[in-house]
Formats: sequence, C-alpha cells, structure tokens
Amino acid sequence: MILSEIELIEPEENRVKIAKDDRYLYYDYLIIATGTHPRPDETPGLSESEWRQSIHDFYTFEGATALAKKLRTWEGGKLVVNIMELPFKCPVAPLEFIFLADWYFHEKQMRDKVELKLVTPLPGAFTKPRAASLLGSTLEDKNINLVTEFYTERVEPEKNLLISYDEEEVEYDLLVTVPVNMGADVIERSGLGDELNHVPVDKHTFQSTDHDNIFALGDAANLPTSKAGSVAHFAVEVFVDNFLRYIEGLPMLEKFDGHANCFIESGFGKGILIDFNYDVEPLPGKYPLPGFGPFSLLQESEMNHWGKVMFRWMYWNILLKGKEMPITAQMTMAGKWS
Repeated sequence: MILSEIELIEPEENRVKIAKDDRYLYYDYLIIATGTHPRPDETPGLSESEWRQSIHDFYTFEGATALAKKLRTWEGGKLVVNIMELPFKCPVAPLEFIFLADWYFHEKQMRDKVELKLVTPLPGAFTKPRAASLLGSTLEDKNINLVTEFYTERVEPEKNLLISYDEEEVEYDLLVTVPVNMGADVIERSGLGDELNHVPVDKHTFQSTDHDNIFALGDAANLPTSKAGSVAHFAVEVFVDNFLRYIEGLPMLEKFDGHANCFIESGFGKGILIDFNYDVEPLPGKYPLPGFGPFSLLQESEMNHWGKVMFRWMYWNILLKGKEMPITAQMTMAGKWS
C-alpha cells in the first residue's frame, strides 16, 4: 500500500506516475476509485467574499462544522438550499437537510421566522417521477418552496442573489449550497474523463469505454445512477467476480443493474425509504421482507427513521468490516407494488 498523490495516469504506457519518489507504477489492470469532489470554484462568486459567512456547504467536514456554528446563532430569514449541477454525491442529502432544517427551526420555536426554499436544476424534487411526486408533496406539506429547472450561472454575494443562465434571480439571507461535483484532477490531466472528470465506463461492468484494461468504480465512474454509498457497495459486489473472470480471459457474466437504496430522514422522527435501479423507479411496497417489511417503501414512517438509525450501526460494524449484508446487489421486485 502506497500513500501518495497521483501525478498522472498514462494508459498507453500502462503506468501511473506518483508524487512519492517521483516514480512510476506499472500495471496490467488498473482500477480507478478516485471519487468525486465538491468544486465551489466552478461557480462565479460562490467561494469568494461570503464563503462560510452567508454561503455554506455541508459536504465537507469544515463546511458542516461552520454551518452548524452559523445555525446556532442565526436569527432567521430566507434560507435557500441550492443544487448547482448534476450529478453530485448523495442526491437525497439536500432534501434531508431542508427537511431537518424545518424540524430544527420548529424545535427552536422560530419556524415562523424562516422561509425555506429548495432550488434545483431538476424538473421536480428528485430524478425519478414517483419519488419526485411524494417528495414534492412532503415539501409542500412542510411549507418548503420548490424552485425547479434553475441552472445557476453565478452568485452575487454582495446582493445575496442566486442568478440562473436565463437571468432568473433567487434571493437569500443564508445560502446552503451543493457545489458542482467533479472527479479528481488527475483524471482530467490524464485525458481519461468526461467534462466533469468522471471516467466513461460500461454501466453494467465498469470497464472503460476507451481502454480494455481499465475499470472505474464508485463515484469516479460516469454511471447513469446516483453517486451514493449504496450504489458503490452494490457495484463492487457485482464487480469482484466479474473481474476475476476477466483476468482469466473469461467473459464477464454479471451485469450491474444500477441498484440504489436509501433512507431519507424527513424530520420529526420519521423517514422515507426508496429502492430503485436503472430501469425501475422507486415503487411503494414493503422491504426487505415482502408484505411484512418492517420498512415501507416510498412512504413516510417512524420505522423508516429507526431503520436509518440502525443502519448507522450496520455501517460501522458490518459494511466497513466487509461482512455479508442482508441486501442483494441486484434489485428485487419482491414486495414492491407496481
């Protein structure tokens, strides 16, 4: 195991240049898992004078702690949560934040002093129609305004304005932003990525579309699904056996179906659970035991909240230790109502 910055990947030479000792590592096969990262510098005005003053992020440790400190003393006004561009890590996180903000301000007995607004480039609250409908209704019930198809061109921090490419404006007093997400810079330097530095791959096998001996996993790949922990987990489960066959010269038989699974905290001790893949949008039903649950799909419930609390323990004690999870890598229709 070598801890080092990566300076360059040279696929034609089958080698990786690392900063440590300024040397090359040669490979027969290369697996790229360099992730995706918030890039506030990609939006004019975002990370300038008011960064972490009246403009905050929460996808980094520094951003989350600065925002927590700000919220403890904030006296109210227009709180806007905005998504700059797709794709980004954990697409339900902005929804969770604004749901929990609604709960937080109720608990502080100042909800009447806060106007909550979610500003997104999507045509609805989520990428999939049925989930978007449910989540949109939940936003409406909580008196949270939704602004759709808003493509942010710049921020004018001195005027507290978000401005779209067609010059539509959204005012804010406190902006909580999801910056543009991009893959690692080394992917761009190496000519291996798309316009956002994510590696183009076959969506079922993760094999590079340009180089037969390169694969990209997790958020580093340009898969047409959520950049989320569940996707990375399910994808790797499918990948391992496929890769072992591939290096033996055998065809890759398993095909990843884009499976994503996510609990969404909706506030007041409740949550929503969604389960979907490339072809099937989130559907109602019971999960993981058909007809029994105990979790309800595409429905708000207290049990779903406790499911998320329980998963925190499972994450540290089962998932990260490489133990078997009681969830199949491929999505199942069992228990779903179409």
